[in-house]
Amino acid sequence: MFDIIAKTGIVPVIKIDDPEKAVPLAWALLAGNIPCMEITFRTNAAEEAIRLVRQEVPEILLGAGTVLTTDQVDRALTAGAKFFVSPGFNPRVVNYALEKNAVIIPGCVTPSDMELAIEAGITTVKFFPAEQAGGLEYIKAVSAPYPMLSFMPTGGINPQNLAKYLGHKKILACGGSWMAGADLINAGDFASITAFSKDAAAIAADAIANRIQ
Repeated sequence: MFDIIAKTGIVPVIKIDDPEKAVPLAWALLAGNIPCMEITFRTNAAEEAIRLVRQEVPEILLGAGTVLTTDQVDRALTAGAKFFVSPGFNPRVVNYALEKNAVIIPGCVTPSDMELAIEAGITTVKFFPAEQAGGLEYIKAVSAPYPMLSFMPTGGINPQNLAKYLGHKKILACGGSWMAGADLINAGDFASITAFSKDAAAIAADAIANRIQ
């Protein structure tokens, strides 16, 4: 699972209002060379969207995002999510997910957050909101004592700074929504989503290939 995410370099963060658009969206991402997606629990459509994608597009690595409660963990698992992402480190939610043998990527910004993640046996954490919290320079500084951690920055990531992040060895992948924004999904503009995804995937592939170790 982490190999797929690392090789792709991008996890589209999806806010979806109409679950019926989830399947064509998944196909559009696959056509754009992005074989993963994170459907967030920011709308009431999330659970049904996850269920439909799992049934109709099993080729895509499907995650649930903005997971804030143990109930959402249960609902996402039942719907078919394969990994979970949370904006912060909630020990109750993280431990519950781990008890369910689920893969969870919790949000960690401070050293205290990161040490809680290490204590729980987690090796990949979300860094959110990335740009507002100090960006790549902050990650470089704070990660020095934690060589066992890799990061998935999310928040303010775009085509202009994607390569900068992915060029650093501590970055597993970046989360972002620009290639599949809610406006494009609501408009059913899946051709544009595929085009933006191809561009993003190309930037990611080049940055990963030239990454400084």
